[in-house]
Formats: sequence, structure tokens, C-alpha cells
Amino acid sequence: MCRLLLFIVMCFASHTLLAAEPWFKEFAQDIQRKAERKNIPGYTFALIEKDKPATVVVFGKESKSGRPIAIDTVFRLASVSKTFTSMLMAKYVEHKKLDWQDPVANLVPQFELVNKGKKQLSLQHVIGQSSGYTPNAYDNLIEANYPVKRVLTMLSELKPLCKPGECYTYQNTLFAVVEEYFSQHNSSYGQALNKALIQPLNMPNASVGKNALQSSSKWAKPHVAISKNGWRKTRVRDDYYRYSPAAGVNASMRDMIIWMRALLGETPNVISKDLVQQVTSPLTKSKKELYRRQWRKHLSDAHYGLGWRVYQFEGETLNYHGGWVKGYRADVAFAPEFGVAYVMLMNAESNLINEFTPDFWARYFSQAKANSKTKT
Repeated sequence: MCRLLLFIVMCFASHTLLAAEPWFKEFAQDIQRKAERKNIPGYTFALIEKDKPATVVVFGKESKSGRPIAIDTVFRLASVSKTFTSMLMAKYVEHKKLDWQDPVANLVPQFELVNKGKKQLSLQHVIGQSSGYTPNAYDNLIEANYPVKRVLTMLSELKPLCKPGECYTYQNTLFAVVEEYFSQHNSSYGQALNKALIQPLNMPNASVGKNALQSSSKWAKPHVAISKNGWRKTRVRDDYYRYSPAAGVNASMRDMIIWMRALLGETPNVISKDLVQQVTSPLTKSKKELYRRQWRKHLSDAHYGLGWRVYQFEGETLNYHGGWVKGYRADVAFAPEFGVAYVMLMNAESNLINEFTPDFWARYFSQAKANSKTKT
């Protein structure tokens, strides 16, 4: 991984953006101005180009009295964890341990969820967010720390909006069946993810679970808003960590650069091109995504694949996922045809991230197309 890092820009100490291209310097400076205006505690973002050094920017601190954010500072990924879960399941399918069409009832037979004539609900419907249940069903019970099996049993009593596979219905609770599958095989999601992806990719700081986060030598503390431009450090909550396949992965920017390089095809011995195509193939139309305020002027189509949103962004394919839990935000995206990826990690629940990511891609595609025309 000698190409891991071109430079780290310590924005809290220096306003110099060394060797970056002009459009990226301007983007980084715009982000910093907005972050300072809102008193964002800290963030890091990166431009990753296949077979080239990554460009990383860091800003702020782990907490008010903490250390500066660094490339090895660990953040919670929240729902970006789903991109790891989908690839883990894809590898299990590749090795014939599972099949996307396996009924959930075969994976976790004790759950009442699958014992009421719902055997048509498959692994693909879970990972592909097309179970048919009300979107984000019982997330409030996750946050109230209801027992996982009780939440799943209650979910089974809901009347589906559609049959599995027929409509996009985003879930967190249902991802508990993945953890239960590994439990049935005397393992855990964390152990499986470590063995299949984290260790083979040599991701030095990536982990699963609350204890792992807090045991990290460097980790960004969560912050919640207390006023328009004010933030308070808060405790790390257990709730979504109990649904680790949905939202339990932790990683530093160093780890995320390795992860995105793998998705761009740099480690085919671990993640093949076929697996990437499998999880990012559009399966279910997600029309609501077309109306997201900061994204809508750029998007012409939106689907969900397997753990990835698949957008048509100004005529280009963009695979994207966001994450949000108390005190943290995260965004990841990559444009396969361009061999380019972007990651942003933030230790604050700021909606600015909703503005930053589409802005990055609008600028990137604009300069890439302009450069292409110049060369021709």
C-alpha cells in the first residue's frame, strides 16, 4: 500500500493544499469555511484514484480537548457498514456457503418473522432492502434497546407494503438475521468480517462493535448539536451496535482508503470485479432518492443494489452509501467507470455532509469531462 497517502492536509494548522489540483483545493477550502462557520468538531475526507496516491484532508479534533484528527483516527461508519455486509455475504455466496435466494427461514429458523408464510423472504431481499416491510420499521425500538429477537418478532406482525422484491423498503432491524446466521454457526458477524475482509485487506484499524471502537488508540468522540452552531460531546450508544451488520463497523480513513481501493479493483485476490458488479447492480428502484434536496438537481435515476445505492449522477454511474448514528456521519461513493472514490467521516451529526458529497462529485465530473475534451 505504498500509494496509500500523497499528503495529509492539517487544515486546523495550515491552509496550504500542497499538490492537489485547483478544483480540489477550492473544494477543500470551501468545506473548511463552512465547517468553521458551523464549529464542526472534526472530519476527514479523501479523494482516491485507482493506482494513484490518495489525497487526504483532515480537520479538527477528536473532541474539544482531544488530539487532532489523523488518518488513523477511528470513526463509526453507521450504515456504511452495509457496504461491508453486502460484500461479506457476496463472498459467502461465491464460496457456495450461501445463496442469494436462500429463504431467511433456512438461515434463522427460530425467528417468528419467517414462520408465518413468509418463506419467500430471501437473503437478497434483506441485503437489497426490498423486504416489503415499512421503511425503517422499529428503528425506534432499536434506539429504546428492545431485545433483538423481540423486535424481529414484532416486525413479522406488520402488514407488508408489497411482496419481497417488489419495492424498496430500507431496514436496519432485519439485518439482525445476518448476525444470527453467524451465531448459528458458532461465529459472529465481527469474526466473519475480520476473516473474510478486514484481515485479507490489511485494514489496520477497522473493527466491529462498541468495545473495539473505544479500545482504539485514536478514536473520534461523538458530538450532538446543542445550538445552531454549538456541539457537545456525548457517549457512544449501544443501540445500533446490537445490529452490527447494519451499523456496527468502525474504521479510520486509512482503512477506508484500502476499502475503496479494493472496490476499484486493486486487490482482485480478495474482492473480484465480479463481486463488485454483483453488489452494485441496480435491483430495486428507490424513487424517493431523486428528491433529496442537495442531490436532486444531479440525479436522473436511483436504485438500491446489495448494500449500495446506485445513482445516475449527471449521466454517470455513482455507487453511494451514507451513514448516520448519534454523534457521527459518514459518506462513501465511487464511480467505477472513472476509477475514482470519495470518503468523508465526521464526528458530528451535521447535515453539511449532505451538501459536501454531491458537491464533490459535481466538481469532479465537471473537471474530468473538461480534461477529456481537452485531450481529444
